[in-house]
Amino acid sequence: MISAKLVKELRERTGAGMMDCKKALQETDGDIEKAAEYLREKGIAKAEKKAGRIASEGVVESYIHGNGKIGVLVEVNCETDFVAKNEEFKKLARDIAMQIAAAKPEYVKREDVPEEKIEKERQILRAQALNEGKPEHIVEKMVEGRLEKYFKEICLLEQPYIRDPDKTVQELVKEKIAQIGENINVRRFVRFEMGEGLEKKEDNFAAEVEALTQGKA
Repeated sequence: MISAKLVKELRERTGAGMMDCKKALQETDGDIEKAAEYLREKGIAKAEKKAGRIASEGVVESYIHGNGKIGVLVEVNCETDFVAKNEEFKKLARDIAMQIAAAKPEYVKREDVPEEKIEKERQILRAQALNEGKPEHIVEKMVEGRLEKYFKEICLLEQPYIRDPDKTVQELVKEKIAQIGENINVRRFVRFEMGEGLEKKEDNFAAEVEALTQGKA
């Protein structure tokens, strides 16, 4: 069990995010020195220092799935036009577009999710837990745990990366920040799926057979 105090100490030492610090400590069995080294090796500590810098250049990347049924546009920002033309940066933008096509996120990050939607989901999850007969005193913990899973499903940066599910999309971005040396930010995206929201035509095979039979008579 990794204590909040240990996570806080590592965060203050490295400047990395809370979840990154917790993961680093889990990976190193709670050894703070090894955890700090782990963060440095992953480039996460270095990436966090760049996260506050303005990123107003970048690209709008597109991706169309092979059968033409799914299309994505995503805006990924960096600090300079020079990096925007960098092949590694372009590859990152394309990988993120493919992630959106495959994993169907609804938002970039959890801060983008409307509070009313979160509250509605919380109420649904609470009702589910109560209907399962769970004791009242553990229902709230269950709800929060399931809410975390919900965020990982609908928020792009929290999703497991499709090419390497052991890391999140956010961790992928941080690795590229450390590698490229500039802040990188996924700003927005739109995903189109052919026929989404349209009423689907339902073929009535029996009716077609009857019509053909009558036509032959």
